[in-house]
Amino acid sequence: MTENTTNFPGKEELQKALGAALAGGAGFAEVYLEHRTTDSVRIEEQLVREASRGITSGAGVRAIAGDKIGYAYSDGMDPGSILEAARVAGEIAAKGGERPAVNLGDISRAKPYSVPQVFPIEIEAAKKIETARAADGGARQYDPRINAVLIGLYDTDKSFLIANSEGTYVTDRQVITTLRITTVAEDQGMRQRGFRSMSGTRGYEIFSDESPESCARDAARQAIRLLDAEEAPAGKMPLVLGNGRGGVLLHEAIGHGFEGDFIRKETSLFTGRLGEKIAAHDCTIVDDATLPGMRGTINVDDEGTPGQRTVLIENGILRGYLFDRLNAGLMGVDSTGNGRRQSYKYMPVVRMTNTFMLGGDKEPEEIIASVADGFYAKRIGGGQVDIASGNFVFEVVEGYLIKAGKVGPPVRGANLIGNGAEILKKIEMVGNDFTMDSGGGTCGKAGQAAPVGNGVPTIKISEITVGGTKS
Repeated sequence: MTENTTNFPGKEELQKALGAALAGGAGFAEVYLEHRTTDSVRIEEQLVREASRGITSGAGVRAIAGDKIGYAYSDGMDPGSILEAARVAGEIAAKGGERPAVNLGDISRAKPYSVPQVFPIEIEAAKKIETARAADGGARQYDPRINAVLIGLYDTDKSFLIANSEGTYVTDRQVITTLRITTVAEDQGMRQRGFRSMSGTRGYEIFSDESPESCARDAARQAIRLLDAEEAPAGKMPLVLGNGRGGVLLHEAIGHGFEGDFIRKETSLFTGRLGEKIAAHDCTIVDDATLPGMRGTINVDDEGTPGQRTVLIENGILRGYLFDRLNAGLMGVDSTGNGRRQSYKYMPVVRMTNTFMLGGDKEPEEIIASVADGFYAKRIGGGQVDIASGNFVFEVVEGYLIKAGKVGPPVRGANLIGNGAEILKKIEMVGNDFTMDSGGGTCGKAGQAAPVGNGVPTIKISEITVGGTKS
């Protein structure tokens, strides 16, 4: 897989920039170069509201002296501007001392875990508009009560190069294709919304797994379902979490607590607990950047460390944390390849990639049948979580009551309220139907956004608080 640009400065210019960043006594310096092409198609009210292409390129330079960081960036690839950014970063982190030598070897290319087959950059704009229109038609044909549809079709083709003072000199290319569909259903003055997305580190072959029309029909189904849904009950009850999209709860309520910056600063509830039993025996949680085609998959992270698989919890025992280079160095451990940044304008921060719970041995029907009176959260939406305490609140996008061991009527307006650490211990049954969510998860942290993946099997949690409007 080749890069989509050839305008990156050469080894000599990069070595000069690294030397300038180290001149003030920093112990580590890094140059990150990026060239990105982003195409967007947006359809609203059956009209093409946007069909655009954006191209950006630039360089970010980081200098580190202990826990002191200097960062500066330059728009474009002019070697002189990059050198100036390196000087600024070095001055911010300056502490005096000997300047280390910089010697870059031959450039390497990252081992590919995801290899797009049909690069979106090679698809004509008319074809992309046709794909978006197909999704719009699929939603509208589902039911005449669908009266509004918003389609967003996006693809990003990013080439980047990383060179640092320790000899890392690597380049990679990442492609992400995303379809997002929002539907609105209306009947007798009642309006309800549905949403569905599909996304991955893939090209247009992503639509060979599921068509745009099928994805749109699912978004329409959700909106129509809510028209006749009951108001959600409130109170404590058993929870069955649906496979796939239910992984959002895992990512937000639990996953962030394993990130190395929170561990180093001792603001995570999982700090200092390696080797402890923190979850039910059937609970094994992994962060894996190597899954082909998934949205959070990376060949190398944004510091040049190869993507890898990290076991966080194994059979209930806390086994590992996630690290970028900075926090790993300060704690005397190795990076796990989780240093990620939104673009060259940002410093990397430690983030998840694809985070999921492994499947168990229970049939999903068996799990549902074990609940006499409870709640089934098939799809989870956005929410809020406090990293230090683990307390969370999440919106339920698609939820149902469970009555006498069977999935009952749909409900609307439900939230899940609980604590991440407590939820881990309340896992009673784990299904054999593990799947990754096919949608477009985006994680926000430190003012940056990064694509992530998540997944779970069907899970039974003994008790959770459901926030609703029906007492």
